[in-house]
Amino acid sequence: MNALAARILDALPQTQCTRCGYPDCAGYAQAIAEGSAGIHQCPPGGAEGVARLSQLTGQPVRPIDPQFGSEGPRALAVIDEAWCIGCTLCLDACPTDAILGIHKRMHTVIEAHCTGCELCIPVCPVDCISLEVATPERNGWQAWSQAQADQARKRYEAHGKRREKHDEPTVAKAPEAAPDRKRAVIEAALARARATAASRADSKKT
Repeated sequence: MNALAARILDALPQTQCTRCGYPDCAGYAQAIAEGSAGIHQCPPGGAEGVARLSQLTGQPVRPIDPQFGSEGPRALAVIDEAWCIGCTLCLDACPTDAILGIHKRMHTVIEAHCTGCELCIPVCPVDCISLEVATPERNGWQAWSQAQADQARKRYEAHGKRREKHDEPTVAKAPEAAPDRKRAVIEAALARARATAASRADSKKT
């Protein structure tokens, strides 16, 4: 990463939400530095974020491009404990390891570490994750401090290192049909969740 890209990265909110069209804030910063991305593709940064990037790049200030979303208050992911089946898919999806839980056990969101990126929502097979507005009267950088951005960046980097270590191939370990196994686990958990829901519905009728 060149010096300009590094300065641009420092000016981004580090939510790692991918809404800009790039896999993370670093990828977006590099694209801006190379001239292949505009400075108006980061909804979490909002208008103030565009102004910061304009000062660094010399590009004119423009409104956030609606195809990437719109500026708004910071959101917080919330897990419905009654429906969580402990599939762990959201743990892998969270870029800052803000979700705490283990296999087949209820998960919960650590509020202080959640960036509101929304990446955990589409991977949940039972739709038990929703978003709540955390800063109803504050948008963009007014809803997100530099200290929070710095912490999110450190946690994202730690998350990446952990994933790299986990993905390192080992000679002694035999290959497994992980996707098939995980699918079977999720299907079994879904069946249990449906049975529990049906049982609750029947008990309410009687």
